[in-house]
Amino acid sequence: MAREQEITKVFVEVADSLIDDFDLIDFLQQLSERCVELLDVAACGVLLADEHDVLQVLAASDEDTRLLELFALQHDQGPCVDCYRSGLPRTSINLEDPNAQQAWPQFAPAARQSGFVSTNAIPMRLRRKVIGALGLFQTSGRPLSDADATLAQALADVATIAILQQRTLAHSETERSQLQYALTSRIVLEQVKGILAERWQVTTDEAFVAFRAYARAHHHQLSHLARLIADGAFDTEQIPRPPQHR
Repeated sequence: MAREQEITKVFVEVADSLIDDFDLIDFLQQLSERCVELLDVAACGVLLADEHDVLQVLAASDEDTRLLELFALQHDQGPCVDCYRSGLPRTSINLEDPNAQQAWPQFAPAARQSGFVSTNAIPMRLRRKVIGALGLFQTSGRPLSDADATLAQALADVATIAILQQRTLAHSETERSQLQYALTSRIVLEQVKGILAERWQVTTDEAFVAFRAYARAHHHQLSHLARLIADGAFDTEQIPRPPQHR
């Protein structure tokens, strides 16, 4: 599919999200995967500030534990933290640069050990309000082009609109409660991934793929189904197990 068609598809998905009863977590998961495809980066994560102004991972292009932990390292240091606090994008950051390693002594070495050479952070903002950041990792030193940086900002804006869709932001407390609910949903989803992975003896990524496939096929929101499982109100035997690796 041509890049222009892929971009159009993303914005059609956004339009679909601006209706009642859409699945925010699944939408942001798809958006992070689209970012990898459209921007030619190796990994993407959506990080949202909680009620204490600490960044938390809401979605990632890969549910691999190692990648999620790498994004989670940016809760108090890293390009996404700087981006969130300043409201300005940070692009084409060379992780091998001594300045980067000095600025982020935990994050930079961990990112390099995971095979990433450069990183980018794009603010998620509505007007002057910044609610989080979009993190993009690259395995090559090729800088993000101006066109890709512009598209990345548009995609970050799209994510922000989806999170705050159909809401009045007149009162900051209302906004915060919406953001906190989204973060809580992600925490429950993480718990369920772990439950299913242990039960099926597969990786958390494989467990998530099977879980999401079942939710979509049966028109369940990811967050709602995850809460049912966490509360013991849903029989997970109904979900087809992923194939076992030999």
